[in-house]
Amino acid sequence: MKQKIVAVCDAKIAKKGSNVGLSFYAFFANKNDNPALLLEVATWWIQTKKLNHFEKAVKIKELVLQMS
Repeated sequence: MKQKIVAVCDAKIAKKGSNVGLSFYAFFANKNDNPALLLEVATWWIQTKKLNHFEKAVKIKELVLQMS
C-alpha cells in the first residue's frame, strides 16, 4: 500500500503541482472492494496521524516514506 500511496502522490503532484491536496479515498477505487485495507488506511490517517480530510500530497508522501 505504501508504494501505491507514493505513486498516487507523485502522479497528482506531477499533474497539479506541489500544492495539490488528497484525501485517503484517493488511494482506492470508487467501489469498496477491500474494506479492511480502506479501514486500515483511514485509521492511520484519522486516528494515528490526526490528519484533516484533505492534506497536501507532498506531506502524505513524506509521512509514508518515513514509515519503516
